[in-house]
Amino acid sequence: MMMRKGWMGIRVGQEGEEQQRFVVPVGYLKHPLFVGLLEQAEKEYGFQQTGAITIPCGVDHFRHVQVIIDRDTATAAYHRRRHHHHHHHLPHFAGCFRA
Repeated sequence: MMMRKGWMGIRVGQEGEEQQRFVVPVGYLKHPLFVGLLEQAEKEYGFQQTGAITIPCGVDHFRHVQVIIDRDTATAAYHRRRHHHHHHHLPHFAGCFRA
């Protein structure tokens, strides 16, 4: 499948759950929550994944994380437009961990 420039495909699903495919902006790679999910994927699968990155996280939890990332991204973009010289740090919670 051809991916639009600036987007990437990932698979999400924890053990025992059917994995689902998501297409997310490459900008997610800069967000601390997504970086945490990538670190979990590295611990689970190492760097030897082929194809789409697989995130070992519950699909519902990932959807919740997506909402936060999208909100943070929109908030940061708003602040950049209004205050070009101010830097805002937004609070985040830890990534996906197995129970």
